[in-house]
Amino acid sequence: MKRIFATIISLALVTSVSFAQKTATPVTGTAIRPTNETIPVNAPDNPNAGDFKFAEETWDFTNIPQNKPITHDFTFTNTGKEPIVITNVQTSCGCTSPKWPKEPILPGKSDVIQVTYNAAHAGSFNKSITVTSNAKAPTKVLYIKGSVDAAPIEQTSPEQQPNMMQTTPK
Repeated sequence: MKRIFATIISLALVTSVSFAQKTATPVTGTAIRPTNETIPVNAPDNPNAGDFKFAEETWDFTNIPQNKPITHDFTFTNTGKEPIVITNVQTSCGCTSPKWPKEPILPGKSDVIQVTYNAAHAGSFNKSITVTSNAKAPTKVLYIKGSVDAAPIEQTSPEQQPNMMQTTPK
């Protein structure tokens, strides 16, 4: 019994020594050290950058019929000194689709961002449209809202079916 116990102890000792970690060798070269430098997150404002001036930033469709897409044109003017390039227009859901100018809008010129809402579901709605560009304010959020009136349900009467239970006299 003593022999078995001694064998188990010696195996455990040999196993632990074989799995022991080796000491790390120092790495030579340039070390990365933390610095106290601050890196600017936003580029400095360009005083000459283009700037949006929208006729309205929120459009209320009020009451609209269900299943009839409706469109509004958000008209804007570039009031800055440099051209505005719209890089993206993102809507808050798939029920709203935008169209925007792909060419630069020169200073003093006007253009349109067209937004179409698919009024598929009855009830009120409030959707956002985010415009991304190189303007002074790189993102601009526009809104559409309103209420979709439920479409009338068509009443169809079933065809008169013959009564199979009724017997005819012979």
